[in-house]
Amino acid sequence: MSDKSHRGTIFSCEAQILEHQGFDGDQYILRVQAPEIAAKAEAGSFVHIQCDRALPMRRPISIMRVDAHKGWVEFLYKVFGEGTRLLSLRKPGEVLSVMGPIGKPFSVTSACKRPLLIGGGVGIPPMVFLADRLRGQQGVAPFVIMGSEVPFPFKARPSKIMVPGMPADVIAAMPLMEDWGIASRLASRQGYAGCFDGFVTDLARAWLDSLDEAARKEVAIFSCGPHPMLEAVAKVARDYGLPCQVSLEEFMACAVGGCAGCVVRVNTEQGAAMKRVCVDGPVFDAYQVFA
Repeated sequence: MSDKSHRGTIFSCEAQILEHQGFDGDQYILRVQAPEIAAKAEAGSFVHIQCDRALPMRRPISIMRVDAHKGWVEFLYKVFGEGTRLLSLRKPGEVLSVMGPIGKPFSVTSACKRPLLIGGGVGIPPMVFLADRLRGQQGVAPFVIMGSEVPFPFKARPSKIMVPGMPADVIAAMPLMEDWGIASRLASRQGYAGCFDGFVTDLARAWLDSLDEAARKEVAIFSCGPHPMLEAVAKVARDYGLPCQVSLEEFMACAVGGCAGCVVRVNTEQGAAMKRVCVDGPVFDAYQVFA
């Protein structure tokens, strides 16, 4: 029997654009007024946006931040194809047709005192959302690693938060994380000042190697990004014996489980199964996806 738990939890609304900022690398941060979505969204949720009325097929975009009190939802996306190109032309005051929140979110257990959040490229937004959910929780100390091969959509700031295992010259952090009091570091192979010159997984290993056995048992990994990066993250988790959840990125048509156009192979206790990224995910146990 198919899972219908998502029914009644996805809203369709006409969302007014509040802000729409462009950044280097064809990246944009979009904020819309969507109170019902803001009230129900969780870290890992996404929406299905009609980018332009001339283009009926919607596009899935991860949620980066919400303010349930003010009713806004914020996204980071990169222009990749005609849909997001048309979306990038939309102006504040215009209205977008938006469906959401959609998908199974990340789940953080009480045993996880040191969440390791790893985001790459347009996989950064769910990590920002998860960090927002974790900040201020008693006894929880997240560490966020972000990687990008195009300029980050923010001006990096030298971190004032010490992080064990980091090379002395790796000091670049996301300003928002600094404001929240959450440790973060940036990685890129493009030579950006203060960034780690290498892969996010190399930086993750350096941090994990600095922890003693007791501290390492408090770590769980949460990640979103390109498929090769997630596969590498899953290997890190396996090498250190850590729980790991990954949010998959996949093309999808309906986004509500009807078309089965976004299925992926997942290993379960009952054997291999085909799961829909839209409603069975996008968050999966990394060990089930990457055998």
